Amino acid sequence: MAKVSEIAGWVGAKAPAGEAEITRVSGIDGATANSLVFAMDQTMLVAALESKAGAILVSNKVELWELPADPRIVWVADPRYAFAVVAQRLAGKGFVAGVHPTAVLGEGVKIGQGTWVGPRVVLGGGVVIGNDCNVLAGVTIYPGTVIGDRVVVQAGAVLGATGFGYARSAETGEYVLFPQQGRLVVEDDVEIGANTTIDRGALGETRIGRGTKIDNLVHIGHNCLIGKNVVIAAQTGISGSSVVEDGAVLGGQVGIGEHATVGKGVILGGGAGVLSGKKMHGPGEVFWGRPARPLKEYLRDLARLKKR
Repeated sequence: MAKVSEIAGWVGAKAPAGEAEITRVSGIDGATANSLVFAMDQTMLVAALESKAGAILVSNKVELWELPADPRIVWVADPRYAFAVVAQRLAGKGFVAGVHPTAVLGEGVKIGQGTWVGPRVVLGGGVVIGNDCNVLAGVTIYPGTVIGDRVVVQAGAVLGATGFGYARSAETGEYVLFPQQGRLVVEDDVEIGANTTIDRGALGETRIGRGTKIDNLVHIGHNCLIGKNVVIAAQTGISGSSVVEDGAVLGGQVGIGEHATVGKGVILGGGAGVLSGKKMHGPGEVFWGRPARPLKEYLRDLARLKKR
């Protein structure tokens, strides 16, 4: 529970005249006097003002025209983002620290304060987990994995497994596993989806940068370096030794070959394919297709095919 003036402080806004006590966030249709809602445009604002909501986050870009001033309005730059911030603050951690009795902990495991380790979790020897983490049911974390603070690992994820790297004999065709003895480092505030797998480094390390959000059913190969605040959607696969730089966005079912680079702020549309060794650069530029190419080029190619 928080007063509207306190909520305004959370999102860096000027406190409104209203002093309602807010206990939850909600959609406009289901709003009550203790609810916070948000409005991105004039249509949403009209609906919000007609609702019973106790507070309304409104974009600075929305004009009130002839509508009367309302003491419930909190003006912000991005209502959707502010709404998410408030929702998280009101919900709190959402879990209680501890280790479930069915969890299995190897020798030398270190678990920080405020962290929850759920049922049937397996932590290999020497695993380090920071403070206020939430490790859910059935997660397996291999030895040589280091996890920072406030990390969420959803059910069934496997972290630090052996990478898929082999040496092949030119004479016999036989494959022998290349040493997979590196480590996996997951920095602070990362979220890892259900049934996602991230391999350890071969001789070095695999690293997931601070604030990165990874969806369900994603695979990240050995020696990959994923930057800060990267978003990776479901069913994406990233081959070994590839780099995804800060702020990149990877849509669903993206495939990235080995030793490829996705530059800072690059956006890969759903199903895009990046060839091995390819370097994709241009902050904010959108790439699409297989092989991935700039969006305008991709759409032009589609138009040509349509004319045939």
